[in-house]
Amino acid sequence: MTVSCLFETYIPKGEIMASSYLPSEPKAKRKIRYNAPVTLTFAFISLAALGLGYITNGWTTENLFSVYRSNFSFFWVVRLFGHTLGHANWAHFVSNMTLFLLLGPVLEEKYGSKNLLEMMGIASVVAAIFQMIFFSNVSLLGASGLVFMMIILTSAVNIREGGIPLTMILVILIYLGTEVWDAFTAHDNISHLTHILGGVCGAVFGFLYAKDPKLKDSMPV
Repeated sequence: MTVSCLFETYIPKGEIMASSYLPSEPKAKRKIRYNAPVTLTFAFISLAALGLGYITNGWTTENLFSVYRSNFSFFWVVRLFGHTLGHANWAHFVSNMTLFLLLGPVLEEKYGSKNLLEMMGIASVVAAIFQMIFFSNVSLLGASGLVFMMIILTSAVNIREGGIPLTMILVILIYLGTEVWDAFTAHDNISHLTHILGGVCGAVFGFLYAKDPKLKDSMPV
């Protein structure tokens, strides 16, 4: 025969009441974080540059935020980097910043703010130099080259030694392949060469930083 025993624990009434009136832990306040300083600061400066362009009737856009072949000067150096901050109009700004703000925080968390800023600076200078060499009579402005760099760089975040992600290959074929085709067939005001250069920079940076041991530990499996 099986005997079942029920055990009850008796706690003094005062202790039960005291515990029921213990104050609950305060809930953590949800704050707006400046989560991606390089990405957000770039976007805000770019917005300010667009506003200045309207206020100055295009003077700042032409002299600070677009690049073209000219004599060496202080403004020439500024334009090497500043052309990616400039945009022709609001639609141009929105089309670039939508993807920029989407991809930037991911890359900034992966590679670090300093590394991302360096990559953006290098890609900006590369695009500016090519523009001045091959398109001497045309101005270049906009962050689309950086956006293409980010697209390819995002697809390269899980590169492993001895292997290239298939997703990266597909992204290169789709995005850069389309840009190469449009560069020879499309007749528009879009700098397809800048997009291609940005994508190439993204691929190069992806392979170079894949060898960094500090980043390998954080690579997703």
